[in-house]
Amino acid sequence: HVQLVESGGGSVQFGGSLRLSCVASEGTGRRKCMGWFRQAPGKERERVATIYVGGSSAYDVSVTGRFTISQDIAKTTVYLQMNSLKPEDTAMYYCAAGAPRFAAALSPKNYNFWGQGTQVTVS
Repeated sequence: HVQLVESGGGSVQFGGSLRLSCVASEGTGRRKCMGWFRQAPGKERERVATIYVGGSSAYDVSVTGRFTISQDIAKTTVYLQMNSLKPEDTAMYYCAAGAPRFAAALSPKNYNFWGQGTQVTVS
């Protein structure tokens, strides 16, 4: 069982920045893809960004140009740099790991492991 631990959430004002981190408990054998998802109250969980062990990444259109997903050299930590934050970015942010390919990476159903979540509030 891969354990994922997120950190870095908090409260910021409109236009501010936050950096989320997700540390995985083991190597990339069972997690070829890492994703950041978010869920606001009353809404479905949605994909924010994904990154593969090879380095390719993808973003939801709502965060393109503002958020950047990255990973460390050891590929045990994934980051989400969030700039120009807006109130609509307010949500619980979750780190996920699995091996979905292509369009399957959009759905939370295709990830096997999840972190506990970290709250991001923008006012």
